[in-house]
Amino acid sequence: MTARWADFLYGLVGRRRTQAANRQLGCVLAAVAGAINAGGFLAVQRYTSHMTGIVSSVADDFAIGSVTLALAGVVALATFVSGAACTALLINWARRQRLHSKYALALMVEAALLLLFGLAGANLASFAHLMVPSTVLLLCFIMGLQNAIITKISGAEIRTTHMTGIATDIGIELGRLFYWNRNAAANSVHFVKANRDKLFIHCAILASFFAGGVVGALAFKAVGFAATIPIAFTLAVLALPPILVDLHLRRFGHRSAHGR
Repeated sequence: MTARWADFLYGLVGRRRTQAANRQLGCVLAAVAGAINAGGFLAVQRYTSHMTGIVSSVADDFAIGSVTLALAGVVALATFVSGAACTALLINWARRQRLHSKYALALMVEAALLLLFGLAGANLASFAHLMVPSTVLLLCFIMGLQNAIITKISGAEIRTTHMTGIATDIGIELGRLFYWNRNAAANSVHFVKANRDKLFIHCAILASFFAGGVVGALAFKAVGFAATIPIAFTLAVLALPPILVDLHLRRFGHRSAHGR
């Protein structure tokens, strides 16, 4: 049973990818993003997973002369971009090294940063003038890091930290699904057919993000910043099997661990 679970977890984050694994991981990370976004809002009164609102607020702040707030938004955007860049650096370095953990490394970094977020939150009230801006930037970095992971893994098919594109794709597929192909002549030119598989995965991602948001908000209200601990633990468990494979190979040479 333990070996089967290890193989399952390895399949979710390992370097050999399947569409099913990409989508399962996407749902897990969407739930994580929803939890972090909702809990983070309760902590610092800012959503940090989607940059559309931040860019719009930067434009508004510049327009009304609030230069300090506008620059803070620019820094938040740059931090999100830096998180995505960090993922790309880790994945490309690991690919050059032919590591099994090329995706797992970024997940482990995310787990560590979430723990750091929890520790920072414990001191939020005491040093609010310093800790709140730092916490916002930390969350932006984490969200950029995570979104880049699933984007790289799925070939940009799946996003997990913002739902605008997901909701748009759901609407498109629903429009196709309910279209009435009643004209035989027109059907021969262009038959309208929904991609039910795509519709399902986008609905699953949206539902996972929502469920994660509800759980994250309730957990934060109940236990405060300690709510980050199970989230970080989940990410670490996901990341660990490929990392252990690489450590095994480094120790015992190039023989395949577990037949991989």
